[in-house]
Amino acid sequence: QVQLVESGGGLVQAGGSLRLSCAASGSIFGINAMGWYRQSPGEQRELVARITSGGSTTYADSAKGRFTISRDNAKNTVYLQMNSLKPEDTAVYYCSASVRTSTMRYLEVWGQGTLVTVSS
Repeated sequence: QVQLVESGGGLVQAGGSLRLSCAASGSIFGINAMGWYRQSPGEQRELVARITSGGSTTYADSAKGRFTISRDNAKNTVYLQMNSLKPEDTAVYYCSASVRTSTMRYLEVWGQGTLVTVSS
């Protein structure tokens, strides 16, 4: 069984910064892409940023220039550094990872979510 545990969410004023972390644990035989998504009340879950095992990154337009995704493959951990936060960044942030399990097949795993609230 594989788990993703997120941390780092909280309340911050507009213009501030937060760093989210997501650690994968369990029976892991490899991790391909990892990513961060977010969901606001009444909205669909949307991609924020994604990073491949080789370090290639993709960002939503809303995140470009303000957010940075990175990963530590040795720790099976992905990070999201969020700067210049805006009230519209308020959402539950979810971590996702494509994990190779003991069956040698890839499984998409999700974390439980961490709430980010940006006050104006």
